[in-house]
Amino acid sequence: MLLAVSVALYARLQGEWLLFAELFLVPDLSFAAYLFGPRASALAYNAMHSTIGPLVLLSAGVFAPMAAPVALIWLAHVGFDRALGYGLKYPSAFADTHLGRIGRAP
Repeated sequence: MLLAVSVALYARLQGEWLLFAELFLVPDLSFAAYLFGPRASALAYNAMHSTIGPLVLLSAGVFAPMAAPVALIWLAHVGFDRALGYGLKYPSAFADTHLGRIGRAP
């Protein structure tokens, strides 16, 4: 639902679809934090895959016109991840999420 609503609002704002395509996967750059261990990676991943950040950015759209489209792209990404079953990460392992364990059973 979050993905669908975010994309619909983005379309209503007449956002540039090239920008959407360019920024849609940017939150996944947080995977680079795995180079620093599971605790750092969970923190970085959760910061980029929580709805709090994009909602704050969306509210800033009142003052900065470019903030709203970027926030909607970010929300769409979060919604896409949730639709795929990816939840916020626990520092124990990448597969341990608030939605349950992902991937193959050990």
